[in-house]
Amino acid sequence: MLQEEGGPKLILLASPIGNLEDVSLRLLDTLISIEALACEDTRHSQRLLERHGIPRPRIFFSYHEHNEAKAAERVVGLLREGLDVGLMSDAGTPGLSDPGYRAVTAAIEAGFQVSALPGPNAAIMALTISGLPSDSFTFKGFAPRKQGQRQRFIEEDAGSFHSLVFYESPRRVAEFLEDAATVLGGERQAAVCFELTKLHERVERGSPGREEGRQAGALRLAAGKRRGWERQWLTTACRLIFGYPPSCANVTRTSFPLMYDTRGSARAVRSS
Repeated sequence: MLQEEGGPKLILLASPIGNLEDVSLRLLDTLISIEALACEDTRHSQRLLERHGIPRPRIFFSYHEHNEAKAAERVVGLLREGLDVGLMSDAGTPGLSDPGYRAVTAAIEAGFQVSALPGPNAAIMALTISGLPSDSFTFKGFAPRKQGQRQRFIEEDAGSFHSLVFYESPRRVAEFLEDAATVLGGERQAAVCFELTKLHERVERGSPGREEGRQAGALRLAAGKRRGWERQWLTTACRLIFGYPPSCANVTRTSFPLMYDTRGSARAVRSS
């Protein structure tokens, strides 16, 4: 049963994805007033609080992938005590390739309201600055680490009429691009975004395809410097965006098919 409006609620707090100045006034006000705050890494969140002169909340605890089930129970327990609970990941929006989903479902099942303070999101920023179509996209998140599983993960949407957005570790970007070239084909345009909102923000654009055994296009240089990436970009994941397949490059919006998973391979056609 849903709790009364105005009762305790779980609040998802979008945090900076790199630059600590990328905070909203609502986020700062909430961090000042909230009594309970669950964080992916309390040390990381502590730096954000200190940067803006905000004291630690009275209840300040970890919520990450290794303790998510137990921490979600604690979140619900605090809600039952009548406290609002904030949930913040290290960067971006909780629940999107970050812990948060279990707390949200647990709070909903217990009858509590769930709200969110919108803010930074690496996938959206990467897509909008990539130069690739952004009117329709599929967010895939992190790929599996093993090559076979990674190729199957990419292949699931190889024929999709959408741009594809992936996250990947800087250590595995070169391998990912090689697998993408194998699965998606060498002509599909791509962009790789590094260190978003930070001093060394960088976007590599081109094609991951092979040309006489080498990476082609602007991504040839990027993929060829994997060791340099490992030295320079160890702090955050890379964001990879792949545009539409070449076969639909000239498809007009009026006839653009919108594909979605309904367990029956259903398709809908967008009218505008």
